[in-house]
Formats: sequence, C-alpha cells, structure tokens
Amino acid sequence: MDYIRQPQRIEQQSFTIIDEIIAQQRPEYRFANPWQEAVIKRVIHTTADFDWLDILWFSTDVMPALTEGIRRGCTLYTDTTMALSGINKTLLQQMGCECRCYISDPRVVSAAKAQGITRSMAAVDIALAETGDKLFVFGNAPTALFRLLEQQAEPLAVIGVPVGFVGAAESKEALKNSTLPSIVACGRKGGSNVAAAIINATLYQMREGL
Repeated sequence: MDYIRQPQRIEQQSFTIIDEIIAQQRPEYRFANPWQEAVIKRVIHTTADFDWLDILWFSTDVMPALTEGIRRGCTLYTDTTMALSGINKTLLQQMGCECRCYISDPRVVSAAKAQGITRSMAAVDIALAETGDKLFVFGNAPTALFRLLEQQAEPLAVIGVPVGFVGAAESKEALKNSTLPSIVACGRKGGSNVAAAIINATLYQMREGL
C-alpha cells in the first residue's frame, strides 16, 4: 500500500489541503492576522471541521495577553489530563512555563465531595489559590468556566472551548461577554484537543518570532 509515512510530510500535506479547501469553498474569507490564521488552521487540522472558520472568537486583547504571559513564564491550568497531554510541554518549558491539571489531585477530590461540586470547579479553586500569573485552558468542563467567572478571577487569559450540551454554550457565551482576554468556541463544539491545538499554534508562532 502506498501512503505517506513521515509525520512532517503528513502534517505539511494536511495544511496544504486545508488551504486549498478554504480557497475553493470560502474564497472571500480573510483571517484577522497571521496568528489567528495559524490558530484556526491548526484547530481545523485537529478536528477536520471547517466550521471553526466561523465559530472561534477572539477578544481584541487576547493575543498580547496570551503571548506576553507565556514570555513571562506563566502557569497554564487545564481542566483535563487530555488537554495537558496534548500541549507541547517541551516547547512550553523552553519558554519558561509549566502546565498543571488538578482534576485528580486528592485535595480536589476531597473538596468536590465535601462541597457537592464538580472536581473541575474544585480544581479551579485550588489553582486560584496559587501564586503567579495564570492562564486557564478549558476544553471539556463548563462548570470550570462558570466557576472561574463567578469567582471574579483575573487570569492573564482564558481559552474557553468546553464541548457539550449542558452548559457548554452558555458558559462560553458568559466568557465572551466578560472583560477577560479570551478565545471562545461559540456554540456546542469544542474539546480538549481544540484547547491544546490553540496553545500549540501559539507556541509554534512564538517560536517563529511572533
């Protein structure tokens, strides 16, 4: 069987196909800037879904907040181990940052049980109690996003792309209407893979001189 075996060639061809499809099906489409183009295309590459051209929303201040935070060595907090696993931690560490997920932390398990809340909510509480600059990356848990907003926290930025049918669209709409620097997946779509793709696209752009 004849097929491409080299990972880099597979990725390169995937992005070539993405470019061709956008040019053919959405010739009028224009990206706001090279960074947003890189983010959206990597999310499409991750999901094979071109709806992301229309449903990924960026606040006007999120790019400088996100990139400057990473340059200062902030801590990223994810709501799932899947998002944590998907982020390029080698590159993140090279930039002086680290990534944490507390969803299985004993403190979170205990607090969630005692308070009758989700572990995702308890994980946000634990993260907020820590010092340092914070970037929240949510791809799965609307309750984590709701908790962050109701705590009136002021992180550097929020990647808010929880997927699902219960509270997902509502939590993201609330984030979109807040004053926090954010990237939001409008509607029900999202996921931990999308959250990781957004961070990775930003890291790759920064590596290239963003």
